[in-house]
Amino acid sequence: MSFSVVRRILNRDGVFVLFILLLSIFLLILPSRFKSPFGQDVERTRGRVLEVDNSDIQTFGVVSAGSQGLRIKVLEGPYKDQEVEATNNLIGKMETDKMFRVGDEVFLVMDFDQGRLFAATAYDHYRLSTELFLVVLFAAFLIVFAGWSGVRALLSFVFALLLMWKVLFPSLLLGHDPIWVALGVVVVMTAATLYLVAGVNKTALVALLGSFLGILLTSGLAVVLQPSFHLHGAIQPFSETLLYSGFEHLNLTRIFLAAIFIGASGAVLDVAIDVSTAMNEVVEKRPDLSRKALIRSGFAVGRNMTSTMVTTLLMAYVSGYMALLMVFMAQGVPPMYLLNTNYVAAEILKTVVGSFGLVTVAPFTAIVGGILYVRGRSSLTEHEPEHKLVGSHFVQD
Repeated sequence: MSFSVVRRILNRDGVFVLFILLLSIFLLILPSRFKSPFGQDVERTRGRVLEVDNSDIQTFGVVSAGSQGLRIKVLEGPYKDQEVEATNNLIGKMETDKMFRVGDEVFLVMDFDQGRLFAATAYDHYRLSTELFLVVLFAAFLIVFAGWSGVRALLSFVFALLLMWKVLFPSLLLGHDPIWVALGVVVVMTAATLYLVAGVNKTALVALLGSFLGILLTSGLAVVLQPSFHLHGAIQPFSETLLYSGFEHLNLTRIFLAAIFIGASGAVLDVAIDVSTAMNEVVEKRPDLSRKALIRSGFAVGRNMTSTMVTTLLMAYVSGYMALLMVFMAQGVPPMYLLNTNYVAAEILKTVVGSFGLVTVAPFTAIVGGILYVRGRSSLTEHEPEHKLVGSHFVQD
């Protein structure tokens, strides 16, 4: 290893990357606090459907119910090449039911009793190979395009995923306050992402402070506005299932509120780092620029960004309920009833509150950037000429 490579690793950016990498490994090996509902005597493997028996299935319109009989060949593991009889139970819900055909690869769960096969269930179509291929392909394209920055971006993605899976979700299930837990996790994820992608520097710090103020405003608005919307947290898909799974102590409403600013935090972070980076570039090109002029340029950069990001946030939220909105339209439901429905009202709350965070994060970041980038310099004096941002250049008034 050359001396230049060693110096690159040992600088503060390299040390931070190493720290996040070690923390990610720690989170990865951290044992789960919750026991699996499956017994110890269970084999989960991949299989291929050889035969299908649909004689016990009854069809009612567009849905089916009953049990599908399958003969499956095990493709891996200690029982490779063995053939087993399995079942696929249908409950009449299209969103959860699945039908298998000859040749399909399935995720097979085999239950054993004292070493003998007791039952086998075709849990779902086997998708892990395709998912892994897609992730590897994406990672390769990102690294080829962005190089070392792409590697750090992947690390931030993995760290955020592990932080949610090993810290956020377990903490919520244990009954800790969802608002405060989510705020802490979002701040840590935001800091890790910014410092990994932008480096350990003032640009990332300005973006972090701007993001924090925007997220704090979003969370506060969500808490304040929720009572007037009269929305229960069970509005989220599968929330009620948590209560039936032995977690009656959970406050679903506060989990719903936490989900609002968690969903908006990614877009807030994006706006903050772009505004901060643009302001840093302006300062490097014009080190004599006053704080007031720099803040004004940050506002100018943020205006166009927030205008487009608000629409992006709207499309992201609406896409999750496209089928519901189409049902209302197909049934001729008037807009007055549509907007008053709890599902739609929940999306309005998410979109509007998230948009408040997006609109305010740009000025927050611009103000923080003006303070930190031009530390110790006052605003424009009367005799100092003002500068306006025209394209990529500043011109005097």
